[in-house]
Amino acid sequence: MWDVVMEQSRRVSWKDIRNWLFFLTVVLIRKGCFAQVRYSVSEEQKEGTIVGNIAKDLGIDHRTLNERGFRIVSSSSDTLFRVNRNDGILYVNGQIDREAICEQSSACVINLKFVLESPLEIHYVTVDVVDVNDHAPRFPQNETRLEISESALAGARYQLQAAHDPDGSVNSVQTYKLSSNDHFRLEVRDHGEDGKIPILVLQKTLDRETTKTQQLLLTALDGGRPPRSGTMNLYVDVLDVNDNMPVFTKDVYSVRLNENAPIGTAIIQVNATDLDEGANGEVIYSIGKNVNNKLRKLFDIDPITGEIFVKGAVDFEVKDSYEIDIQASDKGVAPLTTDKSVIIKIVDVNDNAPEMEITSFSKAIPEDSRLGTTVALISVNDMDSGPNGKVSCSLSGDIPFKLMQSLQDNTYSLTTNAPLDREVTDTYEITIVAKDAGQPQLSSEKTLTVSISDINDNVPRFVNTPYMFYVTENNVPGDSVFSVSASDRDINQNGIVTYHICRDCGSEDNKYTSFLNINSENGNVYALKSFDFETMKMFKFQVVAADSGTPSLSNNVTVTVFILDQNDNTPVILYPVSTNGSAEGVEEIPRNVNAGHLVTKVRAYDADVGYNGWLLFSLQEITDHTLFSLDRYTGQIRTLRPFTETDEAEHKLVILVKDNGNVSRSATAVVKINVVEPKEAFASSDVKSTAAIDGESNVTFYLIVTLGSVSVLFLISIAVLVAMQCSKQSDFSTKYMQDTNYDGTLCHSIQYRSGDKRYMLVGPRMSIGSTIVPGSNGNTLVIPDRRRRASMEVRR
Repeated sequence: MWDVVMEQSRRVSWKDIRNWLFFLTVVLIRKGCFAQVRYSVSEEQKEGTIVGNIAKDLGIDHRTLNERGFRIVSSSSDTLFRVNRNDGILYVNGQIDREAICEQSSACVINLKFVLESPLEIHYVTVDVVDVNDHAPRFPQNETRLEISESALAGARYQLQAAHDPDGSVNSVQTYKLSSNDHFRLEVRDHGEDGKIPILVLQKTLDRETTKTQQLLLTALDGGRPPRSGTMNLYVDVLDVNDNMPVFTKDVYSVRLNENAPIGTAIIQVNATDLDEGANGEVIYSIGKNVNNKLRKLFDIDPITGEIFVKGAVDFEVKDSYEIDIQASDKGVAPLTTDKSVIIKIVDVNDNAPEMEITSFSKAIPEDSRLGTTVALISVNDMDSGPNGKVSCSLSGDIPFKLMQSLQDNTYSLTTNAPLDREVTDTYEITIVAKDAGQPQLSSEKTLTVSISDINDNVPRFVNTPYMFYVTENNVPGDSVFSVSASDRDINQNGIVTYHICRDCGSEDNKYTSFLNINSENGNVYALKSFDFETMKMFKFQVVAADSGTPSLSNNVTVTVFILDQNDNTPVILYPVSTNGSAEGVEEIPRNVNAGHLVTKVRAYDADVGYNGWLLFSLQEITDHTLFSLDRYTGQIRTLRPFTETDEAEHKLVILVKDNGNVSRSATAVVKINVVEPKEAFASSDVKSTAAIDGESNVTFYLIVTLGSVSVLFLISIAVLVAMQCSKQSDFSTKYMQDTNYDGTLCHSIQYRSGDKRYMLVGPRMSIGSTIVPGSNGNTLVIPDRRRRASMEVRR
């Protein structure tokens, strides 16, 4: 009893060791991004059985497997296994049946491919499925009958049907046993792929009269421990005299056959002869009993002629050669048979186009990728052989990529071959063409989409460089006065532009940035205080546009701001002015003066320019309209007629001085005129008259000098404008012309340029070939862009 228990214990221990002990052979080839690992696993293992730790054997940190996208790809057997992406352990996924996977192959190998996406790596894992003796040998039939003539001599050999065992290697059929008898012994012949075939050998001649039928038991044993067996009953019927067997005319039959040969194609004809006469000498042909069903579906033989022909589809990629047993039998009562092997070698035809498998990045490629950066791995395969299976790959089109052949056969890497620029091309459709070397040549192609991701490699660009803006004085503090705009060719964060004013650029103009602010998102510039044309005519500052990339890129632009005048100054009376500061004066004239006599001249000044500073004089109040006149442009008061005895001796003139602004401003002056008798005037004011005449002469002289200076400055300005227009310079700096000896009758002028038009704000006595610009409040003149000058007097 103890011996039985120990024996069962040994069997259980051996089974556990055989099922759970794995022979791990790791061959790691690290060239580029390829490595190979080999494992062994027994069939019939339970689901969840550990095959091996791939991450450990490949030297990969298991903590990075999830992040790098570790997975099994492109394998018809990948459902048999699964990998844990947390620890890299490979498990059995379902029951593995070696016989279903590899049939009777001596070695059962499953090739798995594993990929790591970032960075891209491919590893190959080979799993050897170790056979388990889980099948017993089985004969095609439970019993068979064999007819042997009684004249058969000792040593006659009879091939029997072989048993079949789905297991491989040592677990397949290894030997046969024959039940004990006096007339037969058993030999076993190794028939290559068809396994071991039992042959019945006659040791002692048969005597039909003694024994008509002999019953034998044939047993097939495999090489398992313990071995499994199968049996078949063999009945030998003893016949009478047919003592010559058919003999084939050739020792060896071999032929070449193109794959895909049409059904019915004749392959080869065998021939056998029999020296017997009559039915014992007539030979018929058949496929040998041990030829499997798959072979019988491919080939057949004519029983009369011995011609072998194609019966099914022959494919070189399935098998490149076949060995068929042909049996020649006579028609005797106890027919004699002879077996002969016919070898058919299949010739490859280029009937398979190359197949491609592409493993690429799942994310976009940065546009600053270095030359030679790997984008994808391409594996090509052609099931044909020789030149028909030799494949070359190429790219179509002019693209910044190239194919590099890897160290492993039929594997290419797609790499960058030129600099990438997302702003030029953000997506590439790459067509890969694979061609074999067969005749005719077969090819296939696949298209790979490669996206280019953005980097911050473009600085913001302003719409204008530099900027010039015109702002009217007395603006409302806090309102937007103008805006700048910049764009960035990059996208996302790299293309988001923000603005700020450069307040520490080291320029003298930076003192004006303290009363400016800018919206960082849209570039609107706000003035924090009102501008005063009379205090500041123009200023400059710099705006910086920066993107939101890392690191941030920026660009700056110079902004020039011109202040435009508004009518915000009231005319100031220069003469007459009384001692107390009021605009009031007293003039005395003789009664005998003639018509047109200059009584006095009202002088006024306006700090504004252009029409805002152009002053006009008018009589607002007068005692006698028939005696005095007022020149509206010069402010001169003259007599209209001689005085009569009936005219009053005192006259009062209230003079209104008004500018020409949109909303005009004005001031008044009062001139009192006393009319005296000539003798009194001469006697009392001889010296005074002389001084007045001298003063008037001096004023006239100064006025002539002032008019001449203004005219010269005006001509010089016109010449400069014409010269600048001829040179077509885009930048036109503002010039201001002022009369230093202003006498109240001439106003200032200002010239400036905006775009392709030039503007001039003028006074009443300037003659310019120009037209008034709509919307300029009547104060702005547009100077036509021509070389000739036309003269016209601009009046109210």
